[in-house]
Amino acid sequence: MTLPTILAVIPARGGSKRIPRKNITLFHGKPMMAWPIGTLKSSGLVADILVSTDNEEVAEVARDVGAEVPFMRPPSLSDDYTGTAAVTKHAVDWFVSNRYRPDLILTVYPTAVFVSADDIKRAVETINRLNCEMVFSAVEFPARIQRALFIADDGRVRMANPEYYAARSQDLPVAYHDAGQFYLSKTETALAGTSYDVVPSAIVPIARDRAVDIDTPEDLRIAERIFQYHLEATR
Repeated sequence: MTLPTILAVIPARGGSKRIPRKNITLFHGKPMMAWPIGTLKSSGLVADILVSTDNEEVAEVARDVGAEVPFMRPPSLSDDYTGTAAVTKHAVDWFVSNRYRPDLILTVYPTAVFVSADDIKRAVETINRLNCEMVFSAVEFPARIQRALFIADDGRVRMANPEYYAARSQDLPVAYHDAGQFYLSKTETALAGTSYDVVPSAIVPIARDRAVDIDTPEDLRIAERIFQYHLEATR
């Protein structure tokens, strides 16, 4: 069977309010984005790795660790409100116009230090097996969301779904949330700028201890400890 040609796109803008220079901050001795780029390079699954950034320092680091930065992302796609789908579309538009048309697009966040080649391989197998338009990493909620609580305006606690008050956890369906690591899509889906909420999609479940969304200094400290645990476990 012929393997699909995959273009990896890493959206890595320079601005970060809570962790300055987050995408290139040192993480276990390397710039953070070096970890997912290294995984992609060694996986043997992707043909090209393209980093989309608006920052020269990020671009330099990306090139140093083996990715391409053939253009600088325009300011209109570099603010706090621009979504990943729009950034990916811009990068794929450029690549298809200037290089060739790949079969699949793999968008990987520069902070996805726990992403593995096996995750990506499972995503490729899933998108082919289910003939869907997008597959992304997801993780199981630690508790059943049907029994979620919230605080009402009067300060008292309420159940979001009181009809499940007496239900046993094992009798309720498992729910997942986006793990914030990667999205694998068909090229036409990426070029349309659509996301998994509007196209037929599926997930690749990953373990909860590999789904740390690094957004704050506390997240970073937690991720470093978990990463160290995984390093020691594989020795």
